[in-house]
Amino acid sequence: MADPKGFLNTTRQGPKRRPVDLRLRDWNEVYEDFNRDTLESQAGRCMNCGIPFCHQGCPLGNLIPEWNTLVWRKDWADAAERLHATNNFPEFTGTLCPAPCEAACVLGINDDAVTIKQVEIEIIDRAWEEGWVEPQPPSVRTGKKVAVVGSGPAGLAAAQQLTRVGHDVVVFERADRIGGLLRYGIPEFKMAKHRLDRRLEQMRAEGTEFRAGVDVGVDITVEELRADFDAVLLAGGATAWRDLPVPGRELSGIYQAMEYLPPSNKVQEGDMERSPIHAEGKHVVIIGGGDTGADCLGTAHRQGAASVTQLEIMPTPPQTRSDRNPWPTYPTLYRITSAHEEGGDRLFAVSTQEFLGDEEGQVRALRLSEVVFENGRFEPVPDSEQDLPCDLALLAMGFVGPEKSKLLEGLGVDYDERGNVARDDAFTSTVPGVFVAGDMGRGQSLIVWAIAEGRAAAAGLDKYLTGRDVLPAPIAPTDRPLV
Repeated sequence: MADPKGFLNTTRQGPKRRPVDLRLRDWNEVYEDFNRDTLESQAGRCMNCGIPFCHQGCPLGNLIPEWNTLVWRKDWADAAERLHATNNFPEFTGTLCPAPCEAACVLGINDDAVTIKQVEIEIIDRAWEEGWVEPQPPSVRTGKKVAVVGSGPAGLAAAQQLTRVGHDVVVFERADRIGGLLRYGIPEFKMAKHRLDRRLEQMRAEGTEFRAGVDVGVDITVEELRADFDAVLLAGGATAWRDLPVPGRELSGIYQAMEYLPPSNKVQEGDMERSPIHAEGKHVVIIGGGDTGADCLGTAHRQGAASVTQLEIMPTPPQTRSDRNPWPTYPTLYRITSAHEEGGDRLFAVSTQEFLGDEEGQVRALRLSEVVFENGRFEPVPDSEQDLPCDLALLAMGFVGPEKSKLLEGLGVDYDERGNVARDDAFTSTVPGVFVAGDMGRGQSLIVWAIAEGRAAAAGLDKYLTGRDVLPAPIAPTDRPLV
């Protein structure tokens, strides 16, 4: 156990964000450095519960009480080893995960939960700083070749696991750089890309091969893929975005979030000087109140938008847990992200009725109305319409599943009732030798689920190729989060 009285004597303290007026001048991560002594005290608040519900909240089964105790004891190197025992990429989850582990923390029943996420990111940052993170190349080779299609967190986790047990792994990515949504969907201020790049260098040193700019099913045929590889892992994500079929959708100036965010990330990569979709001086309306909408919000702020309004069809969430949302489920609460802190307006319980354009076919306004949920659908409130100035509209309403690409059509995989690629308990699709991990099989979900699925699918794939049972499988496809 860490400090036996830590949870009594120490109050929760999280990281501070840099001042808004400073961080809007750059694209650096928004958080200030966290004092190491303070962090060790925060780790000491962990109670080492008899039943650690944080394990249940985390799909990876992270050994949270163990590395909290080790940090409190100043055994940082051992803490890093325990952290890596269940998570290939703690720097990704430490920056991007909404921390369902903290929602399930037993201390959170009647007090502020342990700052688990901050302890996690500080452990891995120090591990890189001290040189404790090293390549782990395999000691033996199986002679088996595996193709991983998609280089997001699920694909990368699976690839690293499979490489480390001796398979020859090639990761294909249709974008021009490796990383999937980690590369082009997550703004730099939310996760600096050096965190991704150093992991990729580790994986290359271990023997994983990366091929960017390759659209599998087009640039490489399905027949070539099956002939060249002993097994295939599909990890292309749920990239079919949800659209908004209302009058005026055809007007110029209306984009999907994933049309808007990648170019701004390319600017940060040095690939272009200015994004072709830019918010400078414009009245921006973001339709969708989730994390992707917040990413668009922070990006628009940094591009110099004249105003930004974020719309959400759901009513304003409560400030505290409701009786229908008890511990240890993940709470649906009103949250203020760093982007919301930077400015803009938020409107809840509203729905877009139409886009209004000028004579040149450019969007100039958005007409919305208040809504109420009745008879299983959202109904407009009479006489509640209003027009918002809108030069740039961004649709951030989530994703409906995987794209029905030439790859999936050529493989002949089946789909489940939700339109995702169907798979069994070993993450095998209906096509022998073809496995599925991450959002492509689960549907749009959290990064921590993607990594967990990548690890579990790697275990199933390795067993298929070799008959052995050596890789951990933290979850099954039927597992569901506590939400």
